[in-house]
Amino acid sequence: MHGPSRLGNGSARSLPSPPSSPRIRHSRGKTSNQGIGERLAFLLFSTVFRRKGVLLLAPLLYIAGMLLFMGSFGFTVLDLGHGVEIMYRRGLPGSVYRSPKVFKRLWPMMEADDANRGSQNALIEAWKPRVKGLWKPCISTNVSAAGSNSNGFFIIEANGGLNQQRLSICDAVAVAGLLNATLVIPIFHLNSVWRDSSKFGDIFDEDFFIYALSKNVKVVKELPKDVLERYNYNISSIVNLRLKAWSSPTYYLHKVLPQLLRLGAVRVAPFSNRLAHAVPAHIQGLRCLANFEALRFADPIRLLAELMVNRMVTKSVQSGGKYVSIHLRFEMDMVAFSCCEYNFGEAEKLEMDMARERGWKGKFRRRGRVIRPGANRIDGKCPLTPLEVGMMLRGMGFSNNTLVYVAAGNIYKADKYMAPLRQMFPLLQTKDTLATPEELAPFMGHSSRLAALDYTVCLHSEVFVSTQGGNFPHFLIGHRRYLYKGHAETIKPDKRKLVQLMDKPSIRWDYFKKQMQDILRHNDAKGVELRKPAASLYTFPMPNCMCKESDPEPETDPA
Repeated sequence: MHGPSRLGNGSARSLPSPPSSPRIRHSRGKTSNQGIGERLAFLLFSTVFRRKGVLLLAPLLYIAGMLLFMGSFGFTVLDLGHGVEIMYRRGLPGSVYRSPKVFKRLWPMMEADDANRGSQNALIEAWKPRVKGLWKPCISTNVSAAGSNSNGFFIIEANGGLNQQRLSICDAVAVAGLLNATLVIPIFHLNSVWRDSSKFGDIFDEDFFIYALSKNVKVVKELPKDVLERYNYNISSIVNLRLKAWSSPTYYLHKVLPQLLRLGAVRVAPFSNRLAHAVPAHIQGLRCLANFEALRFADPIRLLAELMVNRMVTKSVQSGGKYVSIHLRFEMDMVAFSCCEYNFGEAEKLEMDMARERGWKGKFRRRGRVIRPGANRIDGKCPLTPLEVGMMLRGMGFSNNTLVYVAAGNIYKADKYMAPLRQMFPLLQTKDTLATPEELAPFMGHSSRLAALDYTVCLHSEVFVSTQGGNFPHFLIGHRRYLYKGHAETIKPDKRKLVQLMDKPSIRWDYFKKQMQDILRHNDAKGVELRKPAASLYTFPMPNCMCKESDPEPETDPA
């Protein structure tokens, strides 16, 4: 459900540029490679010393030495033709998926912990009592005033999944306020990955959106008839401006406003990441207002989502109505896009290669592509498996009676990969178990509407676990900060650390627990963070959208 657009730096997703395609050709013999390498090294040394150019060629000597070392001891290069290579790093800790072996060994100790723990559960005191009531929602209404004399109509087309669309909508509100333009309810582009034909009103409450922004930005559902008539009732005839990514307010005022005044209506399609993070306070205020107050899900989504949250609270009576939500990014497209491997079987390689070709049409077959599955894993770029997420939470002290909600699309080989997570958390819930088939029927086939259900259940959980990044967690983390006095109450795993620990089948359970609890404490400390100039307001709403509780209320616009 949560596709690769899923949205990046709060940004919003988007996903980093994918590694190269794992097309494999059988490697040449290692002995032959070493012989060639030794002869080249000997020839290079002979040439250098004969010409007495040691100092001049020292950097080349160093690089050649490193390449020789890596070729002899660190890598196996396999090639399947077309100039596309896959490179395996052998023997380095964390480069191979060994988590199932670690789980098999540690499982009896997890069960023993449950027997000895009694009613103790990390969920009860995940964020230990401390001074955390520091911030409150605080959006100034002086950000702008919707003027009666609009400079024209601003039309945008939002692409991507639910939260990529959300990003575009909020930025469009800010731009409309900056230009004193009338914003037309955004058009949603049919994304090739999400394939959701939902319109704005199918996902968000249009009337509430217009009302919530009415004092600051004028919003209309559609263009007036006289404007449509001017363009032969075809919005595509309206000039489509090509804007630079992350454009500044000055750019809009100098480049877009003159066009808007001259034409009366302008269009930007697609409109994604077209406004800089760092903008003046009154523009940030419009972003805050749009994202945290004006964008409310449409009634069918909101009513079912609230029902699902209530059911989670009721089911988690043993933990005082508190539950854990996990955004699990282990769908087939995510696994394929990451170019990571989990069992090194030929069937998996073929399946992932076919998935990449379906989704990205040759992007992974370009000549010269080299990927390193082992290095990807060591660098923390591989999606965490359900097993790894479960082990992390158990190590942090979340017991087997913790109610867990998993927000995800169609998990890759769900029967195989979800079984260990259900084993560790038998009370696990998903959309499909929490809502009836009849309740979900109107949303099936509409990934953005399903994502909105997940978003709401995760928003109201005591603990939210982000496993892979993207726009869904970036927006959710910021929204949780906005609702929970500035603290995100979110776990973002240190994946580099995790892969190292889960590479050791002989690791002691007490040592593993200590490391997981260190990660939990680190996330607690990082829960309250102020936005840095280049960071997204949607992830870091302080101080632009929130103020200290002791601060006086902002002055309101008399109008």
